Amino acid sequence: MMTTQDIFAHNRVIFTHFDSYSVALLFPRWDNQSLLWPQALPESASSMPAPTMIAPEHVALAVKQAVVERCGFNPDELEHVGDFKRWAQTESGPVRIHLLRFTTLDSPKEAIAALGGVFKPISELRGSAMCELLLLREVFNLIVGGGGG
Repeated sequence: MMTTQDIFAHNRVIFTHFDSYSVALLFPRWDNQSLLWPQALPESASSMPAPTMIAPEHVALAVKQAVVERCGFNPDELEHVGDFKRWAQTESGPVRIHLLRFTTLDSPKEAIAALGGVFKPISELRGSAMCELLLLREVFNLIVGGGGG
């Protein structure tokens, strides 16, 4: 049986919250200054196309379940955004980057703070790794450009 540690060795998560009323799109920045959870990609990572066969440890449902178990989030308030499909090649193999969107009325600031993160709009995330900011720009275009998803 695969553990959450095994899953997060092969996956990273971008969390987001979109408030359609104020049109505010927020992302957590973590204590380690990464925009990816539970950790940044290795510096040697490079973008890659999706593999032709998706390994079990990269399956969206397994990743969401592992996030819920590890973080204590309500699974009904978190959706996996299937239109976001990004991959990185690392020395230890492919890593899939998932987008999980909170569907709550307000962003779960306290829950993210308990994990060492702070929600911020993309404009306040300057200084983060450029490869991570480019991923957030893609999320921004997907959600805001698509009318809020």
